[in-house]
Amino acid sequence: MSANRTIFLPVILLASLHLSGCASTSPNSNPHDPYEGFNRSMYSFNDTLDRAILKPVAVGYNTVLPVPARNMLHNFFSNIDDILVTANDLLQLKFARASHDFTRVWVNSIFGVFGLFDVAHNLEKHNEDFGQTLGYWGVVSGPYLVLPFIGPSSVRDGTGLAVDSYYGVIENTPEIPTRNGLYVTNKIDQRAQLLDAEKVVEDTLLDRYSYIRDAYQMRRQSLVYDGDPPRVKYDDEDDEK
Repeated sequence: MSANRTIFLPVILLASLHLSGCASTSPNSNPHDPYEGFNRSMYSFNDTLDRAILKPVAVGYNTVLPVPARNMLHNFFSNIDDILVTANDLLQLKFARASHDFTRVWVNSIFGVFGLFDVAHNLEKHNEDFGQTLGYWGVVSGPYLVLPFIGPSSVRDGTGLAVDSYYGVIENTPEIPTRNGLYVTNKIDQRAQLLDAEKVVEDTLLDRYSYIRDAYQMRRQSLVYDGDPPRVKYDDEDDEK
């Protein structure tokens, strides 16, 4: 088993399994966030780590690397992601989409020099993972969780992340230095992509934790239903009829 899976699978699974059995029973707790005390503590831990290490590295990454180089690296990791996207398309019986996403992979891998160039940019990139696959087959998201080093998740999505990581291309790269280099660079690239968007959050919000939680849950619900989630019906609507 690779080093990354050895580290992160226990973190994800143990947090999910342990917390699923010890939800808060406080009458004031958020029903969608029963572990809010734990989650806020973990959010503070992740945020401190991010501000001390990851964000400065991401800023330096954007400063040192020219835009074309950053784009090529982002395309490369996006192409690797399309492999898992295609697999989850198949698990969700979305065969037309699987064909579409597989075409992106082989076109970019062959003609885009292992994905460094997004030659298939006219083909829409999709977002699928095993957490969404579980949701597609009716598995509820479960309580919101903030996982150490990983961030916003849920019992379902944490389990999905563990499965995706187990079968991921980077995690299964046999050479340890190459695997670790790819993993770290991918995380830096992901963090760098958020630098501009987070300015809005920091400048306008008083409670970043609540905003990130609500945005995460809404986004995941939308992704499970491919952008068309079922409408939420409120109790007072029946009273108005």
